[in-house]
Amino acid sequence: MTQQSDFPAEKKHSSNNQALKTLVVSMREFNYDAFRSPEFEFEDAIYSFSNGELHLPKFNSNQNLSKRLLNLLAIQSGQKELLKSGCTPSKIEENYDLFFFLCQHFWDITTINSIQGWRDKCKKTVAWIDEIWIKELSDRKIKLCIELLQNFDYIFTPHSASAKEIATLINRPCYSLPYGIDAIKFCPLPNLPPRNIDIYSVGRRSPIVHQSLLEFAEDKNLLYLHDTLKGLQMKSYKEHRRLYSNLIKRSRYFIANKAKFDTPEQTGGQEEMGSRFFEGAAGGAVMIGIPPKCEAFNEYFDWNDAVIPIDYDTNNIGELISELDAQPERVDRIRKNNVVNSLLRHDWVYRWEKVLEKVGLDITPEMISRKNYLQNLAQLVSCDRFENCS
Repeated sequence: MTQQSDFPAEKKHSSNNQALKTLVVSMREFNYDAFRSPEFEFEDAIYSFSNGELHLPKFNSNQNLSKRLLNLLAIQSGQKELLKSGCTPSKIEENYDLFFFLCQHFWDITTINSIQGWRDKCKKTVAWIDEIWIKELSDRKIKLCIELLQNFDYIFTPHSASAKEIATLINRPCYSLPYGIDAIKFCPLPNLPPRNIDIYSVGRRSPIVHQSLLEFAEDKNLLYLHDTLKGLQMKSYKEHRRLYSNLIKRSRYFIANKAKFDTPEQTGGQEEMGSRFFEGAAGGAVMIGIPPKCEAFNEYFDWNDAVIPIDYDTNNIGELISELDAQPERVDRIRKNNVVNSLLRHDWVYRWEKVLEKVGLDITPEMISRKNYLQNLAQLVSCDRFENCS
């Protein structure tokens, strides 16, 4: 079985004149932070699932002074239309069935003020805001940015508890839509690689758990792969994503924690899923970490041992890993369940299907084809012994 490549940069569209024509706005031309890579992956998925085009705003540093002055005036006067992102003005010339604007950060929303014609040229409009906490909605600046979403038909956010608050604030339908994953790219089959990385941790971490892992890895001569630099800019999001997926596919254990678990001053105690859970599961690693206590997590990670839970101050994680190593059948079952559920439930195609369902549009032939491939790949994973499936 030949594994398909990730979402293509170029594709041939169906000759069907009724094919869904979608315009996707992407920040990738001037934002290179690694934490944006899941969103860029989602954009490419949408692009490949429909008769899609990417609209790429360009940042203009020459506007910095006027931008600051106008933004100050906008915040003081409460006039959201004055908010400036610093992007060069652009205009939508063609007609589209669907306009999709993905915002990783609340300030991304201001980019919409630099795009002319998006409301008139697009039959239906959708915004997806990645991270927004209920506590933040009381901030005057953030609230004004969120109010820019009032011109959209539908809004989605992966923060399940925030959806209702956003809907109330702007009087627009807002739905919870969790992260997804390119489950084919992250799947360790059909060419199963050896898991030579013992423990993999990326991004935010508990210093107590980290120190425990450092000592355990040193004592047992294990490879504990973790960040040693602060901040990360991508040269190429696709290269970064491919390397990241290959590292997870080669990791025995993967550390995954609830979103912003170490900054309660920002979250206000709100618990939400981060993208790490979807990435670790899709790559077939055994996930260890702090899962969120929320309905969305219980719904989307409802199988046994989806995450092996620990506390923020766990200082004996080595004992837990040793106990798991002594249960190979349990570990094999965890890996298999993680991958199968990712293939059948968490690929981006299922997230886009939910969007189209809410908007009232049909799924495309490309989506049907991908779902069929995902089901076939899941059947391959579901063989008797996961490590022998290659």
